[in-house]
Amino acid sequence: MKGYQIGKKPKADPEQFRKFSGIFMLSAWGIAMVASSFLFLYIGYLVDEILGTTPNFMLCSFFLAIGLCMWRLYKEAKEKSKKM
Repeated sequence: MKGYQIGKKPKADPEQFRKFSGIFMLSAWGIAMVASSFLFLYIGYLVDEILGTTPNFMLCSFFLAIGLCMWRLYKEAKEKSKKM
């Protein structure tokens, strides 16, 4: 065990965490997109049931959720690229 001393913990490599930060960010955005899509889909379904329309509000709210998530993801990616 090269460089290991008893009683001392090895230092964490900050580069290792930077490698995974992109993966964690994309995972978080994926979960947010799925959750918001289903939430907006359900709300649209409830509005359609109340108003008696077919899938109008359901589809509009679903695409609205997808569009908003994509817009926020684009904004965050643009901010991250400015910091680099």
